Amino acid sequence: MRAGHPRTAAILAAIFALLGALWGGFLGWRQVIGAASLLDRIEYLTVDWRFALRGPQPPPRGVVIAAIDEATIQEAGGFPLPRSMVARIVRELAKHKPQSLALDILFIDPKPEGDAELSDALRSTRSVVAAVGVFDKEEASIGRPASELLSFVPQPSRIVWPIGQIADHVRAGLANISTDHAGVPRYISALYRTGNGVFPSFALAACSAALNTDPAFGDGTLNLLSRTLRTDLGYHLPISYYGPRGTIRQFSAARALRGDLDPERVKGQLVVLGATGLGLGDTFATPFDRMTPGVEVLATAISNMLAADGLQKTRFIRMLDAAAAILLPVITVVLMAMPRLLLGFAFAGLVLIGWSALTVVSFAHGFWLSATVPLAALVPVAASYGVARMVMERSAVRRLQGERAALAKFQSPAMAEYILKHPRFLEKPVHQNVGVIFFDLSGFTEVTETLGPHWARDLLADLHAIVERDVVAHGGYVVSFMGDGAMTLFGLPEPSTADAAQALRAAIYLRESLSSWLRALPPVAQRLSVRVCAHYGEAVVSRLGPAHHQHITATGDTVNLTSRLLEVAKQERASLVISEALYAAAGAPNVPGADTVQEVQIRGHREPLRIRAWRS
Repeated sequence: MRAGHPRTAAILAAIFALLGALWGGFLGWRQVIGAASLLDRIEYLTVDWRFALRGPQPPPRGVVIAAIDEATIQEAGGFPLPRSMVARIVRELAKHKPQSLALDILFIDPKPEGDAELSDALRSTRSVVAAVGVFDKEEASIGRPASELLSFVPQPSRIVWPIGQIADHVRAGLANISTDHAGVPRYISALYRTGNGVFPSFALAACSAALNTDPAFGDGTLNLLSRTLRTDLGYHLPISYYGPRGTIRQFSAARALRGDLDPERVKGQLVVLGATGLGLGDTFATPFDRMTPGVEVLATAISNMLAADGLQKTRFIRMLDAAAAILLPVITVVLMAMPRLLLGFAFAGLVLIGWSALTVVSFAHGFWLSATVPLAALVPVAASYGVARMVMERSAVRRLQGERAALAKFQSPAMAEYILKHPRFLEKPVHQNVGVIFFDLSGFTEVTETLGPHWARDLLADLHAIVERDVVAHGGYVVSFMGDGAMTLFGLPEPSTADAAQALRAAIYLRESLSSWLRALPPVAQRLSVRVCAHYGEAVVSRLGPAHHQHITATGDTVNLTSRLLEVAKQERASLVISEALYAAAGAPNVPGADTVQEVQIRGHREPLRIRAWRS
């Protein structure tokens, strides 16, 4: 049950839904423009988890690594390899008709004894060599707001090119690899900015050479022949790792030196020549491995481009992240505003789990939805609303408890509890059988005149407490106290077949209880005597009074007859008078015999009433 006022609860939910939309909009806007934040670290951690859940995938055929491994270095007699030996490897690879050859090796210093030979070897096939950009300060791949299309394209302060004798006859591309704070390459840049325009990355140049085409760029797209790659901000492509070190197919370059290379390993493949020895220092962490050679990272990015199977992180996906950051907090607050707080919390948890599951499933299909931005919008808003809701609920509970305690002072506790649970109780009159008891004290006016109003008030307080106790103990309800008298009903809040028996027992017990109480009073009050009258029959039970202040009562001939029995008790000098109708309805119980069983004429009533009377 909701303890708070519905309007207050609705206003609170509306306020937090608005706050959630604003907070989510702020985080979503930063996501759309690519602004860096601490959330990136958490996001990259979730990406590693998603790679682990997806598991290793077989790489597509098309890219193979000619590995300068320990065997190659041993055969060459050291590292770096002499350029004449690199030329021999290139010629051997070219003999088997590769799609293209990409050398992840820097040729920045002239070597007269081997440069001409290497340059000649590179011209024997479509080849790409590595250049490197030098940055004055570390530049994040994604992280500063975009004001134009090329704002996120990295711009090195200078580029170290291969020597002219080699670079003049082949393509070149920047082989820089940027990493996140944990040293994991997340993106490969397709372009770099220079003073004269843009320059391709090593991966893009390798793909262009393999397909013998120049790339075409659109707004967030990269086209290579029939392949359209959708890129992230600044033409960055998220790297989709296939598995741990060694997942990309490779063979030792030493086999090319020995001339025992299997032609099928090279024919029609884009061959990447690079160092794989872990002791050479060119290694990076990946989601699957702590140490992966840089050439494998580049080969993975090249394979992503050629097969168009890389992760999709586009401007549209960033906008989906932003929309989720706005909608999820609003939806969560609306669900948490349900009347049942725990059920609302459960639904909010389902929203959180649902978005997390969606990011995992979409990632397995190549779409990189942000796990952290929508949840960073959702969690603080939902937690704050939950706290505010619980504070409001507790405040409302305390208020209701106070109201209940206050109501209990003016209403029977059992009836007050029933009304709180059933606020529409007796909204419409009910016709039913009830047991009715009236009582009063004889001589009360004379005694109170002698003793004064304060003593009279104390006397009435004790009287009312005894009556309330005894009537409630027998299942009755005190409708009203009228000075030294009271009217009680049996059959509320719900009628029962035992109402008549309970009314009879209550009347007998009340006579004895009040008589004992009177005998214990000071002598001056012992002139008082009690009269108890009871009857059973049909009545209309309802609320009476104005809409803002109502009381429960019963009306009808049964009630009128019972009140008239007080006159009969006075005439007969009886302390207890019950109707034969009540006695019969109670099942004619074995009770101490009445002094008289007789018919009496009731004032204002045509037919006589059969009664049983007990005199004092």
